[in-house]
Amino acid sequence: MFDMQAPWWEFAVRAAIVYLVLLVMVRITGKRTVGQFTPFDLIVVMLLSEGVSGALHGGDESVPAGLIVAATLVLLDVVIAFATSRSQKADAILQGNPVLVGRDGVIYDDVLKRQRVPRSDLEKALRGADCQLEDMHMAILEADGNINIMKKQP
Repeated sequence: MFDMQAPWWEFAVRAAIVYLVLLVMVRITGKRTVGQFTPFDLIVVMLLSEGVSGALHGGDESVPAGLIVAATLVLLDVVIAFATSRSQKADAILQGNPVLVGRDGVIYDDVLKRQRVPRSDLEKALRGADCQLEDMHMAILEADGNINIMKKQP
């Protein structure tokens, strides 16, 4: 239970590699992944966690190995949060930038496609903002995947 099969640093390196590769993969998939999950997104996240678990601990089920992996993942999360709070460039690289997806009643379908966001998500945001399409001043896809609607001023 407390006997590790590999040196402690190997677990930290494994966790760091898996964390960074998954971070890049999530960034590549676009803003929709980090916004509200669809059932398909949830399944992918669950399968990802199962798929990388072996890579994290390398078959070592000991308590110290699990704690080293957990501590490394938390530490990496803290480092990323620190970097993004101190640097706009790091924030843009790691979290992304907002994208204009509509203006003055016109929806930019090409931008929605490029961001892999269905038009229905924008229409839902319009309904949520109690805004008709013709009353929309701007629709912005935020870095976290949410769509904010700004109404035209009367």
